[in-house]
Amino acid sequence: MRFITPVSLALALALTGGAVSAPAFAAKKEEKKAGPKLNVSPDVIKSLQTAQQAIDKQDFAAAKAALADADSKAKSNDDKYQIGAIKLNLSITSKDSALQTEALNQMLDSGLTPPEQAGQFNAVAADQALQAKNYDVAIQRSEAALAAGYKPESVNPTLAQAYFGKAGTTNTSAEPARGYTVKGLAALKAAADAMKAAGQQVPPQWYQIGVSRAEAAKLPDVTEWSKMAYQANPSGENLRTLVRLFQRANPTISNRENLDVLRLLGASDGLVIAADFTEYAEMASKTGIYGEVKSVIDKGRSKGVLNASQGADVYQPAVARIAGDKSSLGSAEADARKAANGKIAAATADAYLGYGDYAKAASMFELAKQKGGVDADEVNTRLGIAKTLGGDLAGAKAAFSAVQGGARKQIAGLWLAYLGTKGA
Repeated sequence: MRFITPVSLALALALTGGAVSAPAFAAKKEEKKAGPKLNVSPDVIKSLQTAQQAIDKQDFAAAKAALADADSKAKSNDDKYQIGAIKLNLSITSKDSALQTEALNQMLDSGLTPPEQAGQFNAVAADQALQAKNYDVAIQRSEAALAAGYKPESVNPTLAQAYFGKAGTTNTSAEPARGYTVKGLAALKAAADAMKAAGQQVPPQWYQIGVSRAEAAKLPDVTEWSKMAYQANPSGENLRTLVRLFQRANPTISNRENLDVLRLLGASDGLVIAADFTEYAEMASKTGIYGEVKSVIDKGRSKGVLNASQGADVYQPAVARIAGDKSSLGSAEADARKAANGKIAAATADAYLGYGDYAKAASMFELAKQKGGVDADEVNTRLGIAKTLGGDLAGAKAAFSAVQGGARKQIAGLWLAYLGTKGA
């Protein structure tokens, strides 16, 4: 599927007038016009004169016949360029896109196209080759247009599609398709960067194409494309894709780490199917966050995603323990303030976070940091979560930015990407 508006025949209509050099057989004063100085064969000149006369009379069939005769007599690049120039004028007048393609390629292949026209001519020829699924020519012409400095925001999408066309859609994780996909993604990224530099809006679809192509080819930069897709369209669905890619790439993360990833889905409306809700509840249950087990199952049921039996194996035990757990928080908080390290404070903060008391959770996480003796990256991650859910986005950004390494660093990065869509 094409993902840009093709360069149309209308663009080439702008090439009329002085854009194409005057025929070589015109009066000497015409030679002063822009264009290469040509030494056209006498026999070719005669055929071109016939073609021009037919064009003037709007007899396009006769003009084509005369141009075909000129082709049969062409001996030099000068001949070929001049024939191509007349063909181009005929194609514009007759609105013949096939002839236009033939004309542009003939002029470009002659090597005589003026530098100021080479970029545009190559760009149009590249797009026409792409439409014809002639991917090698589309690549060749696109690269020539870029080398001429012509509109990278317009040419790179054509180049990307040509490489994707060569890669195909089956077995793209194997060479040579994988290599073509890599080149196509590079061109697509260059197109997006060029559009941004030109002050234009990048179509969100481009990033989705990047995700699907990178995923199909099993390329590691699928995560980077997913981030760009989410930033372009910060929907829960796009963030869910990003989270699931992270989980797949990090299968050995702990339950506590996984819980903080799933919390991001909860915060962004990225919980979609029953398994999302039950996985989240299971991680909260395994780490003793009973209030969160109940809240996430309740949310899934209220949305109609979970029925009464789904998640019951963790829901019922959690509900039975909530009252006792809540009643112990006051004394736990007091103990945390007297403790020699921050472990009790961190555990108490976890509970408050699970019950949705984000202000107390943040306070306890701050206390845990002050006292030390805790996993600083985990505490900063969860402090960031508490501040995010509590509405302190600036504080959340600072907390996530303090996370130093490992999977926690990546988890914090996911949360920071989410905050970035909120203006933090």
